[in-house]
Amino acid sequence: MKNQVDKALDLRKSGDHKESNELIMRLVDQYPDDPFIHYQCAWSFDLLGEEASAVPFYEKAIEIGLSPTDLEGALLGLGSTYRTLGEYKKSESTFLKGIKRFPENRAMQTFYSMTLYNLNEHSKAMELLLKCLIDTSRDPEILSYKKAIEFYSDKLDETWK
Repeated sequence: MKNQVDKALDLRKSGDHKESNELIMRLVDQYPDDPFIHYQCAWSFDLLGEEASAVPFYEKAIEIGLSPTDLEGALLGLGSTYRTLGEYKKSESTFLKGIKRFPENRAMQTFYSMTLYNLNEHSKAMELLLKCLIDTSRDPEILSYKKAIEFYSDKLDETWK
């Protein structure tokens, strides 16, 4: 099995997403209880732009149980996939689970902010993005305004006269 998984991942890396997906689909049939295979299958469908096909594989991988690293990626992938399908509440729920479990994952928070935007929670989305920006930026200009950006991040609708 490991050789076949490695081959599928190598195909993915070389850009042959269709052949990689076909191989991973065969592996899902052979190893239906392997969460890693389901996760890789979901990922392969996302790369093909077939998000709706990815969902059941993400869900199954999470249900069966993944390693923490793979779970982190699967929650991010599933939350993002739900968002692209317009399933914003499912996306929000998935991201909140992921953020609770992996609070330092700024990519997850960034993708969650997109979901918040889609839910018309623009202020909350901007606040989260601004906090991610100041926590991760190395840009000296941004860092020179870190305190101000942090202060205003949750006060974007306020004015001072």
